[in-house]
Amino acid sequence: MSSATPNLSSLRINRDDPPPRPRGGTWVRALIIGLLFAVAAFLALRLAADRARPVSLGSATATGGGTVSAEGISANGYVVARTKASVSAKISGRLEYLGVAEGSHVKRDEVIARLESGDYAAQLAAASAQVAQVEAQLAQSRRELKRAQELRRDDLNSTLDLETAETNVEVLEAQLKSAQAQERLAEVNLENTRVRAPFDGTVLRKDAEVGEIVAPSSAGGGLTRTAIVTMADLSTLEVEVDVNEAYIAQVRNGQPARMTLDAYPDTSFRGAVRQVVPTADRQKATVLVKVSILDRDPRILPEMGAKVVFLRGGGAPAAVAPRRVTVPKEAVAQRDGRSVVWVVTDGVARATTVELGPEHEGVTEIRNGLQGGESIVLSPPPDLKDGARVRAAAGQ
Repeated sequence: MSSATPNLSSLRINRDDPPPRPRGGTWVRALIIGLLFAVAAFLALRLAADRARPVSLGSATATGGGTVSAEGISANGYVVARTKASVSAKISGRLEYLGVAEGSHVKRDEVIARLESGDYAAQLAAASAQVAQVEAQLAQSRRELKRAQELRRDDLNSTLDLETAETNVEVLEAQLKSAQAQERLAEVNLENTRVRAPFDGTVLRKDAEVGEIVAPSSAGGGLTRTAIVTMADLSTLEVEVDVNEAYIAQVRNGQPARMTLDAYPDTSFRGAVRQVVPTADRQKATVLVKVSILDRDPRILPEMGAKVVFLRGGGAPAAVAPRRVTVPKEAVAQRDGRSVVWVVTDGVARATTVELGPEHEGVTEIRNGLQGGESIVLSPPPDLKDGARVRAAAGQ
């Protein structure tokens, strides 16, 4: 049996030919490299953010109180009702009836709501019955006393019989007074279930609905409503404005004024200063001024924004009321003999030199260096460097 010798030369690896290249390999490598750069950049940002120093942040507050023009001082405020009330019940109970809605006009002492009153009506009926019973007994005792007096004059009974009859009358008279007091108390309790309007006015808002439990304002809590409606006398509308204290000496009671509403900027209304409140707001450096509206108009509604110009003669040049910028006292630090406030912009803290004004109630006035509205560092650490990266501390 013959066998052929295998030709192993065909199995030789040809190392001279270059290996085949995978198709699309260039863009795959570019994609991988791009992803690696993105991950590296993200990790770098996270690391930088983690290195940012946590600090307590606040803000610089700017306040102003209006302007002065040739026409007069101007200030902004809101329309309010001088006579306004949140009407509540005198006792606790479930609201059974509500006879008004927003915009309803009511008269003084008009019943606008009623609580469930079955128990109180029953108590009044029982008290009235007790009064009637005692009155009947007293009438009988008085007849017996009269009879005893007549018999005593004829010497037909004893002095003891007469004294007993007199005592019975005195006891029943005292019982009658007590029963009448209980009857009056029951009448008051029943009347307290009726909620009446305290003055002539207009209902601004319903604060409760039928079926809800209501209570006096001093006893509210949990799910209990305290106010049933909020109403106001729209004939007492006026405008309250804050006037910069630098110009309050130019405002006086009775001074004529002109006002415009933000809702109707093309219409002006006549007014007059009713009161300059005799105290100032320390935080805002303003004084509250109340201005009566002389031109009544149904378009004027409570809580509308308004601008008031306090009219005066002459042609004084226009000027702007000074802005007052304040910061918390702990935001001011001393660096190299300078007063500085650390202002944070895009996560970077910069030491800003400021000129300090007066300080009161933990607030320092900044006369120069800040415009108001800046984000600032509260209680800056002594080693805080200019240009350091910072972030809000946990809980802010």
